Amino acid sequence: MHLLTIADISKAEIDGLLKRAVNLKIRHKKGIPHNPLRGKTLGLIFEKSSTRTRVSFETAMYHLGGDAIFISHRDSQVGRGEPIKDTARVMSRYVDAIVIRTFGHQIIDEYAAYSSVPVINGLTDSHHPCQVLADILTVVEKKGTYEGMKVCWIGDGNNMANSWIEAASILGFPLTLACPEGYRPEEKMIEAAKAHKNIRITESVEEAATGADVLNTDVWASMGQEDEALKRQKAFAGYQINGKILSLAKKDAMVLHCLPAHRGEEITEEVLEGPNSAVWNQAENRLHIQKAILEWLLVDCAR
Repeated sequence: MHLLTIADISKAEIDGLLKRAVNLKIRHKKGIPHNPLRGKTLGLIFEKSSTRTRVSFETAMYHLGGDAIFISHRDSQVGRGEPIKDTARVMSRYVDAIVIRTFGHQIIDEYAAYSSVPVINGLTDSHHPCQVLADILTVVEKKGTYEGMKVCWIGDGNNMANSWIEAASILGFPLTLACPEGYRPEEKMIEAAKAHKNIRITESVEEAATGADVLNTDVWASMGQEDEALKRQKAFAGYQINGKILSLAKKDAMVLHCLPAHRGEEITEEVLEGPNSAVWNQAENRLHIQKAILEWLLVDCAR
């Protein structure tokens, strides 16, 4: 069993992960030890730099009693041209699960095809499932449920947008994405969205934000898009969560951002640090949802 996209898991499995993450977070806050992964090792193969993904996965493994080994692109033979299928088969004999953080989604698909242990998507250019699961966990904590919550995505139709579309497709909550022309989600994701009446894609930020329970955004230029930064600044002008846009949402709307944030671009300092912001709880919840994912893949699915 691998976790490469949210589409890989069912509604029942998502609900189970959310419920388990809440329980694990409570246990952690109370200082109750829980070590089901004692003797297990997690390998982290990262071609893209990271703060939250790396630290949350390593800490999650330690909290569960296991160990983690971090391998950057420059430290591995993959960086020197070793075929992915060779690395995947060798790593499978050393570790119990592998987290991949890379560029093209086909790379993680190839790791999964040749790995005999679970492969987890820590981020690709097309999907970011662990982050969106943590976001939904944050919504459940704040609102009590994701059902009926109107989620608004503002900005790039990137990996986050794709994973939100998959989540809304499975879980059924209303999702509106406001993306500028030329920066909409992948065509196959747009086609998938068309099959669900609860998902809409528009160019109007105001339309998307009106009456929203959740406002969500990401940087205008992600890793690997630095050369497009100036072009994107022009294209995304107006695609910002600010006080005006927040005022269109429900009074108790929550604001999410997967971080790092570029204050003054996709979100203002006022909103990021304001009372509607759940960004820091959202970041913390990466730890707890990833503990639930690791326990599920290495204990529950292994039975």
